[in-house]
Amino acid sequence: MFVDRVKVFAQAGKGGRGCVSFRREKFVPKGGPDGGDGGRGGNVILRADRHVDNLVNLFYEPIIKAKNGGHGMGKKMSGRAGADKIVKVPVGTIVWPAAEEKHSTPNVQRSTSNSEALEIARLIDLTADGEEFVLCRGGAGGKGNVHFKSSRNRAPRQYTEGGEGEHGYFVFELRTIADAGLVGYPNAGKSTLLRKISAARPKVAAYPFTTLHPIVGVIEFPGYRRATVADIPGLIEGAHRGLGLGHEFLRHITRCRVLVFVVDVAGSEGRNPVEDLQNLRREIDLYDPTLSARAWFVVANKMDLPGAEENLKSLQDRFPKLQIIPTSAAKGKGIDALKQALATRITDPDESVSAAI
Repeated sequence: MFVDRVKVFAQAGKGGRGCVSFRREKFVPKGGPDGGDGGRGGNVILRADRHVDNLVNLFYEPIIKAKNGGHGMGKKMSGRAGADKIVKVPVGTIVWPAAEEKHSTPNVQRSTSNSEALEIARLIDLTADGEEFVLCRGGAGGKGNVHFKSSRNRAPRQYTEGGEGEHGYFVFELRTIADAGLVGYPNAGKSTLLRKISAARPKVAAYPFTTLHPIVGVIEFPGYRRATVADIPGLIEGAHRGLGLGHEFLRHITRCRVLVFVVDVAGSEGRNPVEDLQNLRREIDLYDPTLSARAWFVVANKMDLPGAEENLKSLQDRFPKLQIIPTSAAKGKGIDALKQALATRITDPDESVSAAI
């Protein structure tokens, strides 16, 4: 099960209360107050971990609670501090505050539009392995009666309760981090391409939407260079409005430096490759206009099928300034040219050539 958006409730630990105690020892008259302070409550800490690839652990355990601090004791002994609750999340996780819902369970996945998400203040974007963020801070420990002694109050019985820990509802959203993203219609051959250029093994089958969640592969280049490429599940027309699984897929390309549009140049699914490219570019622009300005090029896949040569010429005539790389993922043709293009664009993405569509 792949989960990339979840709502959780987080509660930091409460501080322990202070202690009321008096020193009582043989041969020590009027020992005075010696009540210790309470321990602080535990924090809820998020830690980005590259070994975690989705938010499924929070889907099944949506309530996160840290330990409370221990109460103060006699002999001026402070209570034990509450243990921090460390939650491992994937690299690329964004956290937003969410409104409290009294009559709903917090583990329900919800999809919000891009405009709605922008209205919510982002708390943190965990983009580096090992990066940490304190989501909720634990309450301070209470003071024992030793703090209330004075020349006029020799036997204080006052103490303070521990502070309440921070708590609230939060939305966690995963956005895949990759240097390049393979974007295209279902059955365009993106998963097969990823298998050929990297060691990733996404599912490949002769029906649409075999890839149900982004899969990241690593490509090795000469000179000890490497890049990550994400196989984004197939888009359909109207994805920017949430049709199909639009927002579930489109959010994962927002971090990619280079967009690779994979087109079924043979039209094996009954579509025109020129119209496919135009529709894909339109969906990207409508979802987030800033994505249209990023480096991109086209892979004309399935060159081994009938009609591919004619459609490739039509595509080149329609977009003469656009870099189009003909490939056949099934036969392994054009893979070296694709790797070279990725190495060039990822190393210097400003070298991209844009075409007016």
